[in-house]
Amino acid sequence: MSSRIVDTIGSVHTGLVVLDGIGLGVEDVARLADGTARPVPGTEAMKRVTESWDAARQIAATGRVYGRSTGVGANRNEDVPTEAAAEHGLRLLRSHAGAIGDELPARQVRAMLAVRANQLLAGGAGLRPTVVTALCEALEGGAYPVVNEFGSVGTGDIAALAQAGLALAGEHPWRGSGAPEAQPIDNNDALAFISSNALTLGQAALALHELRGLVEATQVVGALSLLAVDGSHEAYAAPVHAARPHRGSSEVARRMREFIGAEDRPTPPLGRIQDPYGFRCLPQIHGPAQDAADALEEVLAIEINAAAENPLIAPEDMTAYHHGGFYQAQLALALDHFRLALTQVARLSTSRLSSLNEPGFTRLRPFLADQEPGASGVMILEYAAAAALGDLRAFSAPASLGHAVLSRGVEEQASFASLAARQTLRLCGAYRLVVGCELVAAVRALRQRGLRPEPDLPVGRALELAESVLDENPADRPLTDDVKAAAALLDRFTEIWRGNGA
Repeated sequence: MSSRIVDTIGSVHTGLVVLDGIGLGVEDVARLADGTARPVPGTEAMKRVTESWDAARQIAATGRVYGRSTGVGANRNEDVPTEAAAEHGLRLLRSHAGAIGDELPARQVRAMLAVRANQLLAGGAGLRPTVVTALCEALEGGAYPVVNEFGSVGTGDIAALAQAGLALAGEHPWRGSGAPEAQPIDNNDALAFISSNALTLGQAALALHELRGLVEATQVVGALSLLAVDGSHEAYAAPVHAARPHRGSSEVARRMREFIGAEDRPTPPLGRIQDPYGFRCLPQIHGPAQDAADALEEVLAIEINAAAENPLIAPEDMTAYHHGGFYQAQLALALDHFRLALTQVARLSTSRLSSLNEPGFTRLRPFLADQEPGASGVMILEYAAAAALGDLRAFSAPASLGHAVLSRGVEEQASFASLAARQTLRLCGAYRLVVGCELVAAVRALRQRGLRPEPDLPVGRALELAESVLDENPADRPLTDDVKAAAALLDRFTEIWRGNGA
């Protein structure tokens, strides 16, 4: 699901993202976080915000509403006197702005602001409209509040958002330039603003945006490795996947045939029978990762456009509905599933790296070494990739197995989606390095064998690009910079993947 994009000519931004509480997509969140697009609140959405704000104040003035006329958590049954209600909002923000740990980078905080602004425009928060305008001003101007890393267990990013709320009120520092004017935050705004998982959702969107592209790039790298070892095309044959029609696997196989110029029904090779799993099972491992990315994006498309605040203000009913819509079980499970699938893809890359080091597959010297006696070539890359893969395994531990009982037992369950999002973000760097190791070895093998795929094929364009960046010197030397350059190339490989086929 994607929001409407309007190009702007002569602007420092590449376009506008219309925030309407309905159609914000993962790519839009990334563009707003990176500052390559400007947010514009939709007209009809702002009308919803105003209606919700007016209704919320009337409801809170005539009845008991959680967080507006009562305390929160285990204090939910404690009434807040009318004369103390306005100050109650600021006290709530001050008491909850206790996130700890390192300051989060600008990109993650900006993603949080983008998600929260869009959620507010869904019209269920009952919060003053100028807060939405202020969030958009911050995103456009480049300002972001100081937000610390830890404070959420997947039932609302209340600590991080309380820090942002205090910044909006003028009581907490901003970073960057263009901070909005201080907002008058009271009891009708405070809980309404922090009742969200916007930080977790923003982090998850950034992670998915990067990692989906990296999985696509890994398929291009796998195609180069397949060529380097004279791999069979049979594993990608159309009849194989028509007989077992999983959507992701079938798509990966189709793309692989297009990358390497294989027939739908390829002729079996005259040489070895069956390749190692790194080549033969690529569709069966990349396919589930593609499916997991799709499933995660579906969850995010709902959540970043959801009015999930507790209580939900329903102007049409003049009612505040108390509920558990803040509980992020779907997101935690989708993120856990995605990370597990990604780790299998990375593990398969290390399998292909091992094959590239074997003379039986490449017809070259062990470890793709030069002609010097006892030369080690790319031997160390197996160790380096295995070390990075160890981090991937650690980050893939299911966060949803976490548990917490909080606030005097009233909140006796937690999704830990917040941990799942952090783990998924942290996985990005290690994943890049694993696949970067394979790419260095695949390009070296193709060079040493003198293999040149057709330049009009995607795999031919990928090799040409890689050769323009990677050092061709086969002598024993440190390969740290080679892997760094290869890892950086993966984003360009994603463009090759997406430019080929529908």
